[in-house]
Amino acid sequence: MKSIIGFIVFVLIVVVLLFSISGKKYPRIPDDASHKAITETAACMECHGQGKQYQMKPSHPPKVECFKCHKAKRVRSAK
Repeated sequence: MKSIIGFIVFVLIVVVLLFSISGKKYPRIPDDASHKAITETAACMECHGQGKQYQMKPSHPPKVECFKCHKAKRVRSAK
């Protein structure tokens, strides 16, 4: 019985480890003046859309739900 519990614990540790290192890291939305007021995907596409100055790379997934993957940088509060 001890060996079965040990095996189950080992498998759980391996699964958790693999899950934790497999996550994708997406670039955060910069904390500058041009990005502060952006709250909609349409605003992102004004600069990052097809044929724009900072267009998305061809390897970017086709979805244009920016805030689903990209989050704003966290602002540290002054204490």
